[in-house]
Parts: sequence; structure tokens; C-alpha cells
Amino acid sequence: MEIGFLGLGIMGKAMSMNLLKHGFKVTVWNRTLSKCDELVEHGASIAETPSAVINKCRFTIGMLSDPVAALSVSEGKGYIDMSTVDAETSSKISEAITSKGGVFLESPVSGSKKPAEDGQLVILAAGDKALYEEIIPAFDVLGKKSFYLGHVGNGAKMKLVVNMIMGSMMNAFSEGLELAGKSELDPSTLLDVLSLGAIANPMFAGKGPAMLQSNYSPAFPLKHQQKDMRLALALGDENSVSMPIAAASNEAFKKARGMGLGDLDFSAVFEAVKSRKH
Repeated sequence: MEIGFLGLGIMGKAMSMNLLKHGFKVTVWNRTLSKCDELVEHGASIAETPSAVINKCRFTIGMLSDPVAALSVSEGKGYIDMSTVDAETSSKISEAITSKGGVFLESPVSGSKKPAEDGQLVILAAGDKALYEEIIPAFDVLGKKSFYLGHVGNGAKMKLVVNMIMGSMMNAFSEGLELAGKSELDPSTLLDVLSLGAIANPMFAGKGPAMLQSNYSPAFPLKHQQKDMRLALALGDENSVSMPIAAASNEAFKKARGMGLGDLDFSAVFEAVKSRKH
């Protein structure tokens, strides 16, 4: 099976590499073409435009950072958008593709850099059922489980709900670490206590020690987390769901972006929490 891949950021690069390692033929494109070099060393082909990828490949995966980027390359045959966009944008992409005789599957993923490298993503697919069944061999390499959620928009909505919860949790976690420190407790001990209780989770265990070292190497950039909080809040508006916790968390991420932390990991919201007047 030959697959086209558009977008070689933190996630796209890891996902493309996994496909190559498992014997797939992969043709890649990225705005900065030099980002393709390492994949070419592992056997990928390179194309100079998105349309060249789509023309060559029966299936093309897009892993692009924002809705505008996704819309700008949405033409062709079997297009699988694995980036995180809102449901309305996903529907527009679907219409653009189906109007040209193509088929579309939205498939945003839950998971960041390490799960992408390990093929342990959770894939939230919706759209053309036949395309979903055809692309399963690739999904089985990229993720530990994939869900088929029905019509276009449902995958996008599920991803936004997941990321809204994650962003809200990260804010509560940051406030807890700061409260422990200001209360003359050792935040490292807090991490140990949390790891043994009912709210133990991989995010706290994985992010906590680095946060205490002010190490925010980006697995999932803060600017993308804030975008997802904004899109989730819009979904809440659409459905008349009051979301005060998510709204407050979004403000914290916006503050962090204003502090110049947008390209760091989303856990850098801890710096915005620490900077509040006491």
C-alpha cells in the first residue's frame, strides 16, 4: 500500500516513520522541504506540492496544524485528515473533496509525540466507511486502537472534548504544583502521592518531573492546545453547554501565549500559573 503524507511536524514525522518501518511506501510533502530529508533516508519519496502527492497516491494523510492549512490542500482521491480541526471545517474539507469525486475520512488522534513514535495513538475516525476499512492496515500501525464514529464532524468533536479535558486537567495540575510549593511542601512528593491515588494518570507522571525542571520540550505545542480549547468552547456555545472550567483554562493558555510560550509544550501553562500575583 502506498500512502501520501502531508505535514511533517512533531506528529507527522513520527507517523510517517512508523509507516516506513512497517513496509509501507510513503510519499511525503512539507512546507519546509528539508524536513523530508530524514524520511527520504529511510525510503520515503518526496513531492514538491500537495497535489503531486495526491495525484501519485490512492490514499493521502494530512497532519497539518490548522484548518486553513488543511483546506489549502484538500483535493484528490482518498483523503484522511488526521489533524485537529472543528467539525465545521471538517465538513468543508469533506465537501471540497467529495465534489471532486474523492472520498474523505476525518481521523484526528489522541496522543502526542511519544505515542506517535511508538504507534500508540488513539484514532477517532468519521466519514466514508469504505475508506475507513481500506485504511485500517495503516491505522493499525499508527495507533493502538481506532474508533469509527459515524458521519463527518463526530471525530472532530470527540477530539475537541478530549483535548478540552486534557487542557483543563493540566491547569489544575499546574495550580496544585504551585500550591504545594508555596505551602512549603515538596512538589516532587506531590507527584509521588498523585501517582499512587485514584487520579494517577500518564500525563501527570510524564509531564510533572519535567515541569518542575522548567523543561517544556514540545510534545504538543501550547499554541495548538489553546486553539483546541477555543474550538471546544465554540462547540460548547453551539450546544448551550456551560464550561466555566474550560473557559478559565483557555484564559491561562492565552496568557501563556502572550508570555511567548506558544511554541513550547502545553505544560508550559505552569509558567503562567507561577507568574500570577500572590
